[in-house]
Amino acid sequence: MLVLSCRNRFGVSSFIMLAVVMSPAGAPAISVADEPQADAAPLQATEKEALRGVLTREQQAAYTPQKALDDLLAGNRRFVADDLTQRNHSQRVREAYEGQFPKAVILSCLDSRIPVEDVFDLGIGDIFVARVAGNFVNEDILGSMEFGCRVAGAKVIMVIGHTSCGAVRAAIDDVKLGNITPMLAKIRPAIEKGSPFDGKKGSDNPAYVAHVCRENVRLAVETIRERSEILRTMEAEGSIKIVGAYYDLRSGEVTPLP
Repeated sequence: MLVLSCRNRFGVSSFIMLAVVMSPAGAPAISVADEPQADAAPLQATEKEALRGVLTREQQAAYTPQKALDDLLAGNRRFVADDLTQRNHSQRVREAYEGQFPKAVILSCLDSRIPVEDVFDLGIGDIFVARVAGNFVNEDILGSMEFGCRVAGAKVIMVIGHTSCGAVRAAIDDVKLGNITPMLAKIRPAIEKGSPFDGKKGSDNPAYVAHVCRENVRLAVETIRERSEILRTMEAEGSIKIVGAYYDLRSGEVTPLP
């Protein structure tokens, strides 16, 4: 590969254009800062090197659903330990331009205290993220999940609820306010049809709020299976996993739900 050292903007731009022109048809352009190793097999690089780069089609195909889930939870352990992977985001933007091959689809609450990519120590091109207050499932989100898995090849769907969810507390209180009212109606089934709870049933009882939050996640997982034949079939075939999880706002830990 021709190495060119230029300090002016025109020289750098020309070098980038040259790298694009020299790339084989259909292959992603070679970035200025890094060259892929031609003999590197999918998922054979060191863990940190693999984490720093954008996932390729071959790497995504090599993932099993269990491996993808294990990687999510391993990334969360790094997040909790404050051992996040250092990434060159500008470089990843350029690397991901030609296509995306994420390993998972995450449905999270809108809550601003849950930075989903950071929570799993992931970056650009690693996961699809859908967000809505109360992390419930509707037709648009189901369609997005079907695209993410059936079309784009993701291996895991994870629905994440969290401690002290404001949307769940509002649903418990049956709040009436503009478009929030019909939104909360989608969470109410977790209150009305969820498993029994012994204790005070009110938004001022943290144990009850946590119970409803978990039931809401389980309801979302059931809804995905019931309302999407595509995803239900993929799960039955072993192509994907559909799981629920619970995020602790205090510790940052993600715990899979049984």
